[in-house]
Amino acid sequence: MAMNFDPFRELDRMAAALADRQGPRLMPMDLYRDGDHYVLAADLPGIDPGSVDIDVDGQLLTIRAERTLASANGVKWLAQERRGGSFLRQLNLGQGVDTERIAATYEQGVLTVTIPVSERAKPRKIEVSTASGSEQPAVAA
Repeated sequence: MAMNFDPFRELDRMAAALADRQGPRLMPMDLYRDGDHYVLAADLPGIDPGSVDIDVDGQLLTIRAERTLASANGVKWLAQERRGGSFLRQLNLGQGVDTERIAATYEQGVLTVTIPVSERAKPRKIEVSTASGSEQPAVAA
């Protein structure tokens, strides 16, 4: 089997390996608002759902996960690019969310966290009353 040596690819591999040893890695994510809730979708392929830990402390949402790889003792590795380790993501939620009703699901390598908007932060109509005390809806000119 012929193999080409690419010194730049080898440098990239070594830099990535060094970065892996520095601590938890970030997880790529998307965040969007859908009606009355925010949806966070984070890529966590190969994660055991039991290792996922999500907590809220005040307005700080923290997601932790661990990927463990099966070790193959006595084998000769030809390539070993999949990495185990810890993943960490922290988000400041702000004041407009309902932290009591946050929910999460994990399916096909994607962790989905649903964060409801609080009732106080939802748009609402304000009635305007006149000096005579009767309420009338505001009219835009």
